[in-house]
Amino acid sequence: MAGKYVISKQGNGQFHFVLKAGNGETILSSESYTTHASCENGIESVRTNSPNDARYERKTSTNQKPYFVLKAANHQVIGTSEMYNSEAARDGGIASVKLNGPSATVEDKSGG
Repeated sequence: MAGKYVISKQGNGQFHFVLKAGNGETILSSESYTTHASCENGIESVRTNSPNDARYERKTSTNQKPYFVLKAANHQVIGTSEMYNSEAARDGGIASVKLNGPSATVEDKSGG
């Protein structure tokens, strides 16, 4: 089963997307967007930037959980991962975004 982007509309009227792996697990969550079109542009940015390892910033949270952010060429954050229990699991999440990001289909649940 292939990965997919899922667009949703939040209670405040803004749009958001997640990238899900083939197993249905969320591997990347976007920032909030004020318009549907800008949310779609965010997905295109993930497609463009996800294969490039230099676009991933590997981080550790204040409670020592590894996670990553995916950034565009202009260093703007496109999406953030979940918190992982190990650096190896985080690196597996990055590999999954690299695999699924470029070609995942879009499922639009926003009604927008």
